[in-house]
Amino acid sequence: MLNLAVPTALTTAPDLPEPSFGTFFSEWSLAPLPFVVTVWVVGLYVAGVIVLRRRGDRWPVGRTIAFVGVGMGSFYVATASGLAAYDTTLLSVHMVQHMVLSMVVPLALALGAPITLALRTLPPAPRRWLLAVLHSRVARVLSFPPLTFLLYVISPWALYFSGWYDASLSSTYVHEMMHVHLVLVGSLFFWPLMGIDPLPGRVGYPFRVLLTVLTLPFHAFLGVTIMGQSELIGGEHYAELREGPMASWLPSMADDQHLAGGILWGSGDLIGLVFFGVLFVQWVRSSMKEAAREDRRLDLQEAREARERAATRAEP
Repeated sequence: MLNLAVPTALTTAPDLPEPSFGTFFSEWSLAPLPFVVTVWVVGLYVAGVIVLRRRGDRWPVGRTIAFVGVGMGSFYVATASGLAAYDTTLLSVHMVQHMVLSMVVPLALALGAPITLALRTLPPAPRRWLLAVLHSRVARVLSFPPLTFLLYVISPWALYFSGWYDASLSSTYVHEMMHVHLVLVGSLFFWPLMGIDPLPGRVGYPFRVLLTVLTLPFHAFLGVTIMGQSELIGGEHYAELREGPMASWLPSMADDQHLAGGILWGSGDLIGLVFFGVLFVQWVRSSMKEAAREDRRLDLQEAREARERAATRAEP
């Protein structure tokens, strides 16, 4: 049965059935923050697309699918579905959620180009405010690629090797803010690298590819560290769960943590390679467009020089 109850404090031990394909659909919850954020963000984006179409302008369907279907759809699934129901019960499930929120969602949102859509549809006054924000010193600092790279690779270490993750297991507020943090940090890193929206942190394709490649060993090293360490992440919380009604099906904490580290390692490399492929395709297309522009420029120059030579010969 669909669970529409608002989540209670995370300090209360849950009583969930063993996870399965069916529980992914049966354990949905109407979590307030994910629901409100999803409805508002999707609503504003769709409203912008409608405004464009009513005035006869074209907006690529692929961008809408990326933003609404993949980006916000993945966000809501990760924070409200059966996946979210088990994210404080199994570290391995939380790690799947972590990778969706920190990589899949930001990449899909960036492909949707919402800032470009806003600049094309907002009234004059809000558009000026948005441009002022984009050109501000704060935006330049927050989109500075070396800084966003450090934030992106350091945040997971801070999450799992400080008191932050333990706090997220005992506080609904901290738990939800952790989800928001993962999306924001991922967006700060991937959005300028995608290069579709007019953000101040955009750099050339070689540097984009370099930063993407540099993230791969960090994910691998963190995943291997989590797999191999003897100290258990969230040990007190997960040990308490194994004294309750779910003890019959919960795996050992060591096995679950080993699986979680493997998920972080494998999925991080896989999604990173997919993004590398997207960047490479964009780079090739950009080079082809630049070559076509250069060919047109040379053709025009050659035609102009031919006309000048013809005019010179025609003079008496």
